[in-house]
Amino acid sequence: MRLFQRRKAGKASSVLAVVTAFTLLLSACSSGSESAASSSGGTGAGNRTTLKVEIFDRGNTPAGYTISDSYLTRFIQKEFGDPNNINVQFVPVPRSEEVQKLNVLMASGSEVPDIVFTYDSGTFNRYAEQGGLTELTDLINKDGTNLKKLLGDQTLAYGQYDGQQLAIPGKRLVLGKYASYVRQDWLDALGLPVPQTAEELHTTLKAFKEKDPGKVGSALIPMGMSIAPAQYEPLIWSFIQPLSEEQRYTLTQQLGSNDYPTLLPGFKDALKYMNTLYNEGLMSKDFGLDKDKKKLWEDVSNGKIGFYTEDAGEIYISGTYKNLQTNKPGAVMTPIDAFKNSEGKFAKPAYAPNAMYVMIPKSSQNAEAAMKYLDWMASGNNLFDLQFGVKDENYELVDGVPQIKEDASPEIAGRIYNSGDIAIIVNGKYVGDDKKNEEAYVVQVESKYRDDMRKSVAISNTDTIQPVRFSKPIEAEARYGNGLQDKFMEFVVKTTISKPADFEATYDSMMKDYMASGGQAILDERTAAYKAMK
Repeated sequence: MRLFQRRKAGKASSVLAVVTAFTLLLSACSSGSESAASSSGGTGAGNRTTLKVEIFDRGNTPAGYTISDSYLTRFIQKEFGDPNNINVQFVPVPRSEEVQKLNVLMASGSEVPDIVFTYDSGTFNRYAEQGGLTELTDLINKDGTNLKKLLGDQTLAYGQYDGQQLAIPGKRLVLGKYASYVRQDWLDALGLPVPQTAEELHTTLKAFKEKDPGKVGSALIPMGMSIAPAQYEPLIWSFIQPLSEEQRYTLTQQLGSNDYPTLLPGFKDALKYMNTLYNEGLMSKDFGLDKDKKKLWEDVSNGKIGFYTEDAGEIYISGTYKNLQTNKPGAVMTPIDAFKNSEGKFAKPAYAPNAMYVMIPKSSQNAEAAMKYLDWMASGNNLFDLQFGVKDENYELVDGVPQIKEDASPEIAGRIYNSGDIAIIVNGKYVGDDKKNEEAYVVQVESKYRDDMRKSVAISNTDTIQPVRFSKPIEAEARYGNGLQDKFMEFVVKTTISKPADFEATYDSMMKDYMASGGQAILDERTAAYKAMK
């Protein structure tokens, strides 16, 4: 494979060391998975094919299961693997390190699963450019007819590179991203209105700190923050000024699956605002260390936070709100739109209609079995069963939409704890038409949270900023995207936590570093692509 042929020779030994170490770790995980499969009757029968499938490990597996041996993995083995003489083996990859670990697996060749995936478009484009992926057109036409029907040509087009079908893009069913949340009981105690602009929010946060309506004391955090995009993107994009078509195409930078506003007018003002909040003690102090949001969720659950932004509905889906109300009876956190921009809109990014890029590495010897697995998922009731579990145990049907059974035991509810990472051909809850899909997404939470869940989804779909895409991928984004994502986070953190007197110098230094690390190359290529497009 040629995936890492552009690396400098001096880095070869360190890459080899990482690959070797991870291969040993993977071997241990694989043997454990095989043992688990064997105990459920899934291995060792005749000339069975072993199909290896990547799976995200989020560290939240319920007791009684492992990430590679659970109700859903056993269901897949029974319903798909055994009838097709295939042993399905799941290969765990930590969610917070998925791109780095996937790069290691792809570089190893022999250890890479037969089915891998990523949300990162730059990673997909890079693998495609370097010849590391199986061309899927014939396989889809032969063994993927149900999959093709489910996804449709518009979604499939997102998995094409230079005229070839090199990925199966998951179909994203809910396109809104973010909503904000505020402690309504704190607002009520102080007689304050719901903030709708950055200025109003600043006033609210200062009042929370000075008057401490929740009697939190020194642990109070007026605004919760982490270095995950959900916490800073709505704020930053609300500062972006109106753009011409040329500015949208040339100055936007797509890193991974998101559009980044680093070069857009207003970005500096957003960072200046964050710097003010931080230096006034209104923001989570160590947010730059909280990449996976665990500290943020803990602080929200313990009633320390007055305001934060999050993925729409996550506060209800993850159980964070339930934990808050358990820990702090009477606490009320209301979904709001808090960042009105200069045009009077609550502008915030939206998702593209594709989700994961599901890929079959070129080194795979089981491409046909891999396509049959994805097609099986799209056929009959299989996708439905993977997402919702067992009727009358996990859910009941109401007007054709499955609603979770709130009295289900933890053991039963835990069956489908990672269904989103198993059902990789969609993102969201798939029932049928768009209306039912959105309702299924809302009613996955307990009934007492559904009105707020519905409101948060509506907020996420208000005044959305659509992704900017060229018909041909920008090669510099694939080449520099991963590194620049890290640079961007460093940019945000360092400018936010700098002393006010050092802000300008810190901003200039970080921008210079960002541009030298690939930002300028992306700007140049996007500018040329825009001229060619026009």
